[in-house]
Amino acid sequence: MTEGWLVEDGTLAVRLVVVGPLETNAYVAACPRTARAVVVDPADEPDRILAAAAGLSVQAILITHGHPDHVGAASALQRSLGAPLYFHPADAASAKLGRARPLADGDEIPLGRATLRVIHTPGHSPGSVCFLGAGCLFSGDTLFPGGPGATTDRAAFATIMASLRERLFTLPDATRVLPGHGPGTTIGAERPDLDEWERRGW
Repeated sequence: MTEGWLVEDGTLAVRLVVVGPLETNAYVAACPRTARAVVVDPADEPDRILAAAAGLSVQAILITHGHPDHVGAASALQRSLGAPLYFHPADAASAKLGRARPLADGDEIPLGRATLRVIHTPGHSPGSVCFLGAGCLFSGDTLFPGGPGATTDRAAFATIMASLRERLFTLPDATRVLPGHGPGTTIGAERPDLDEWERRGW
């Protein structure tokens, strides 16, 4: 993946910035008509993320899950932008970010003329969420090309597989998956391998 506009149409524009030692994907998602935007997973290098959001009105900072490699620049961005921070309260202990607005399954984050819907997908962490809008799924570490994100034990693996089957793989095949690390994929590209991931196990 290279930095730049991954998606750019009349509803949503998405810019990728790969940051930090674990090459985490931070995203700036914007409504092209209103220039209102959100930042998803500000992991590190806040100055580069701010540069990617220059000229946009950032309405919120969204966290897919509370692991350190996804939240490292969140406080710095919040101070610079004055935008509210959102994450699922089940990840409050791991995020260690202090005051934030809670996310719940089904919440909608307005983004100009677009909307991002919150999908709670526990497994990688208890509070893992994805954000869905305009045919794009910001999947954090829940779904990557080739399988689900890492889990700590068999119970967590069963939980993440249930999240995939019941929440994400009900989406259309054309849904574009923008993960927390590495290249993107689509729901359709990954769907045929779901049973194999289950058999492979934790």
